[in-house]
Amino acid sequence: MRWMIWAGLAALLVLVWLLLPILTPFVVGFIVAYLFDPVVTRLDRHGVSRTLGTSLIFLLGALVLVVSFIALVPVLVDQTMRLVRLFPQALEIVQTRVIPWVNAQIGAELDVGMLRDMAVKHGETIGKVLAQGLGNVSGTGSAAFVIVMNLLLAPVIAFYLLRDWPKVMTRIEALLPRHWSDTVVNLAGESDRMLGNFLRGQLAVMLANGITYSIGLTLIGLNTGVAIGMFAGLVSFVPYLGTIVGILLALLAMYIQADSLLPLLLVLVVFGIGQVLETVAWQPRFVGNEIGMHPVAVIFAVMAGGQLFGFFGILLALPVSAILIVLGRHGLEAYQRSGFYAGQGQQAMPVERLGETDGEG
Repeated sequence: MRWMIWAGLAALLVLVWLLLPILTPFVVGFIVAYLFDPVVTRLDRHGVSRTLGTSLIFLLGALVLVVSFIALVPVLVDQTMRLVRLFPQALEIVQTRVIPWVNAQIGAELDVGMLRDMAVKHGETIGKVLAQGLGNVSGTGSAAFVIVMNLLLAPVIAFYLLRDWPKVMTRIEALLPRHWSDTVVNLAGESDRMLGNFLRGQLAVMLANGITYSIGLTLIGLNTGVAIGMFAGLVSFVPYLGTIVGILLALLAMYIQADSLLPLLLVLVVFGIGQVLETVAWQPRFVGNEIGMHPVAVIFAVMAGGQLFGFFGILLALPVSAILIVLGRHGLEAYQRSGFYAGQGQQAMPVERLGETDGEG
């Protein structure tokens, strides 16, 4: 019987691997339902049915999206186009100012033509790849159909999962072998406590960072401040990546816009204030130390997920990492309670919680 269970699990993993291209809307729907289940559950406790509560959540979300689309999307599109047009100007500055200055400092002549040829060559290569990718998406009916279906299915799947979340969890629990049920439920509950607040909090931190950077960069006069600020906020789920990319883009854009070094100090001040707010306000308020992962571990998890499973892997990198932390901690505790670790007649030492970093998230 046991070999049949393992064979079934292996077959399920193979099936999931084969179906990866169409699983994105289901994963997105599951994540949305997971994030908003506490809100609907709280409404349910106050007499609002799950169907009505889910409908209210989706109506509010649709209203936010519509307002954002009307007010924010045109600004983002305009500023993104400005940002794209900055790169040829940046290349010209490198050729006319940076390289001559470097030549004067090192007393040697850099081959400007070679650098220009390399930039043009790589630019053409990138352009061809992007054009080919866009051509495949727009020219292949099946690819376009999959994209449209993903956009349409994700909210539908999220709605029904959110409405029926308790039933779904109960049915999953009923499928577990009875002698595993308590252990699996306890592990799932611990993973949920570790992960739930982290995911919700991290989304709030990303939004707060994006708003902070956008307002700050706009106040200092950067005409692409909203695009750079929101992008820096969105990629801040990878520690330090949002700050580094945002600073580099903002410094480049400000230098080209102002043609002076002094305004660059204002850019650094904006990101410095943003980092202080994230450290002393956003992270403690919204996230705390819920997942207990070191920043290096977070970076590795996201990169590994993207490398192995693409966008699908990035979505699941931190949730899977949280589950692995819980399983690893319990496995380590079992190991340190074993006779192999402690030796005959010796008592095992207590184990610290795996993944904690002395109070640092």
